[in-house]
Amino acid sequence: MTDGEMRGLEVRDCQRCEALCESRSRIVNGTGPADADLLFVGEAPGQYEDEQGEPFVGRSGDVLDAALLDAGLERGDVRITNCVRCRPPENRDPTTEELGNCRPYLETEIDRVDPAVVVTLGKVPSEHLLERDVAVTSEAGDVVEAEIAGEPRRILVCVHPAATLYDRSQEETFEATIRRAAEFTDDESGQSRLGDY
Repeated sequence: MTDGEMRGLEVRDCQRCEALCESRSRIVNGTGPADADLLFVGEAPGQYEDEQGEPFVGRSGDVLDAALLDAGLERGDVRITNCVRCRPPENRDPTTEELGNCRPYLETEIDRVDPAVVVTLGKVPSEHLLERDVAVTSEAGDVVEAEIAGEPRRILVCVHPAATLYDRSQEETFEATIRRAAEFTDDESGQSRLGDY
């Protein structure tokens, strides 16, 4: 990485994407424990995330927080990040080039956190990490192994929390996937709730 080196899990002053540098007010780094069992990966910051400097705030964040609570977890128990750390103009999808520019940061974060499972929230992060077309609605809840930065990782495909706001039929799929994610966490005895997945 020639610019925007990571300090710990944070990216500082990256200038790789001209359009994103112009549209962002800040770099939005991941939040949550640096050794979390669950790492949630979204697409990119939106308006509220850009304003507050934290991923998944606003209505989508409320949906995610509620589902985590229903699964016996709190937001502070998990790590949440995005494929791209800067808000795209007018909340458009990040381009392939932008995703590629930010990929080393995401791979470094995944490597350093070393989660039991990476949960992809929506189509863009699912396809980005699995490097194939993903039918998110039909694949939600599936655990797939993928190589990320040379290491095998478990990826749990999940619909985006915002999908539940526009299509109520997605609520049960989303909530069931979050409950499945919770099975990968360690309980108080230090034993994973999930055997061989």
